[in-house]
Amino acid sequence: MMPVECGVRVFEELDRLVTDPDPVVPRAVVAELENLSEGAGEEATAASVGRDLAERCRVVETHERYADDAVVELARREFDGYVVTNDAPLRERLAERGVRVICLRGANTLAVTER
Repeated sequence: MMPVECGVRVFEELDRLVTDPDPVVPRAVVAELENLSEGAGEEATAASVGRDLAERCRVVETHERYADDAVVELARREFDGYVVTNDAPLRERLAERGVRVICLRGANTLAVTER
C-alpha cells in the first residue's frame, strides 16, 4: 500500500537495496488486500494497488490466517530474508525476532533497518 500512501516505488527501491530480490507474499496478506480493496476511499485504493503489486510476487501459504502473523511466520522460515513494511507494530515484532526490515526513510525512500 506504500505506493499510494507514501509515493514509494517499491520494486525500484527493492532493486536498489537488495541484490536479486525474490519477492514473496503470504496468501493471508493477499486476502487482506482483496478485502480492503472492496471498500471506498484512499485505503481501498491503496489496497487495490497493493493487491496488483502482489501479483509480481510469489504467493506462499502459511499456517496463519491473520496477515501480520503470516508475515512473522514467513519471516521465521526465510532466515536470510527481509520484510518490507511500514507498520510500526509489525516492525517491532520482527525486530524482536532479529528479522531485517525494509521500511520508509525520508519522503519516498526505503532503507534496511539494522538487526
